[in-house]
Amino acid sequence: MAAADTVALIERYYRAFNAGDGEAMLACVAETVVHDVNQGARRTGKDAFRAFSAHMERCYAEQLKNIVVMATADGTRAAAEFEVLGTYIESDEGLPPASGQTYHLAAGAFFEVENGLIGRVTTYYNLAAWLRQIAPPAAARL
Repeated sequence: MAAADTVALIERYYRAFNAGDGEAMLACVAETVVHDVNQGARRTGKDAFRAFSAHMERCYAEQLKNIVVMATADGTRAAAEFEVLGTYIESDEGLPPASGQTYHLAAGAFFEVENGLIGRVTTYYNLAAWLRQIAPPAAARL
């Protein structure tokens, strides 16, 4: 797979993400996809990927902007840098309560591509920056 084909695959994956089209995202990943989540456990397989995506859609409304995708010449590896514009819509286990807080983060992802599909995706963002952005405002002092 050429670099241009890999870039097109990753761009298609992110277009599906921004469109909220989970099935189109799944069409971009291998049956045995490995998904390394920022600050989370490794998930393996399309079923685990589908479950994670459903969880994310329930708790977060996100759009990715300014996506830049780079690939190795042989197309087996890729990286993407982007901005996440989001709203925390439902409390996620182990995290502060959600109340519609908005956030804007820089993020990145690394990919392995095999047989024209994403075999691994590893996502990174600054969790401390996200927590600062969704923290409740300081209580007003009398």
